[in-house]
Amino acid sequence: MVRSMTGFGRTEHESEQFRITCEMKSVNSRYFEFSVRVPRSCGFLEDRLKKLANTQVTRGKVECYVGVEFLGESHVEVALNEVLLAGYQAAIEAMQTNHGIANDITATSLLRVPDLLTVQKKTVDEEEIWAAVEAVAAQTLAKFIAMRELEGQRLRDDILARADEILSHVSFIEQRAPELTAQYMEKLRTKMQALLETTTIEEQSLLTEAAIFAEKTAVDEETVRLRSHMDQLRDMLAGDAAVGRKLDFLVQEINRECNTIGSKIGDVDITRRVVDMKSCVEKIREQVQNIE
Repeated sequence: MVRSMTGFGRTEHESEQFRITCEMKSVNSRYFEFSVRVPRSCGFLEDRLKKLANTQVTRGKVECYVGVEFLGESHVEVALNEVLLAGYQAAIEAMQTNHGIANDITATSLLRVPDLLTVQKKTVDEEEIWAAVEAVAAQTLAKFIAMRELEGQRLRDDILARADEILSHVSFIEQRAPELTAQYMEKLRTKMQALLETTTIEEQSLLTEAAIFAEKTAVDEETVRLRSHMDQLRDMLAGDAAVGRKLDFLVQEINRECNTIGSKIGDVDITRRVVDMKSCVEKIREQVQNIE
């Protein structure tokens, strides 16, 4: 299924241990680019999240955010420096005994003592955190992909409509082009009669000139290739693979055939059709730039 390169997904989940939030969004890019923001203590998640996204995303600039809040039992430990505290107590008792200074120390005053208390984060179980984050990230990725597919369907429908319009112009050109040779021959006959002031004209000369004209203005090969390109276009849009780059190349080929037809034939009606075809091709090109 055709996918757009733009999308968004968000999921929140809370368990007994974690509250996890995950967001993914993307914009167009020629390649797969991935950036992620995670808590400092969860840096190990970055590479895993990139690999998870890359299993389903091949093009686009993807930005991911993951928030992890620890619940339940605290994931930090407050440690008391017993040696330092004992030293302070001994010093205060000596001050009281030797100098008569009142021992009015309180727990609050002790908290001001540098390095008496240290805060340490507990060692996190990376696999446990990843298992929780992976489940939420997978849900987010599914929503993200669903949005890209929905937008891709709209792009596909628009491109196919433009392709049908191009084919209608091709049908007109295929019907109109042979008529030009007969018209050219008749104009040539009239011009030669006026110049020679006689009705006796060598038919073979007219046929030769008409054949040369027909060869110069023949667009059979171009129209056949255009129809072939349109078949390829439909096949690509009907497949499941990422086809953005291939479509971009194919659109260049379609545009080249339109230009060739326009350069070969100066007929006003066909020129107008070529202009309309090139307009459709340009609109298809714009849409293709959004396809993964």
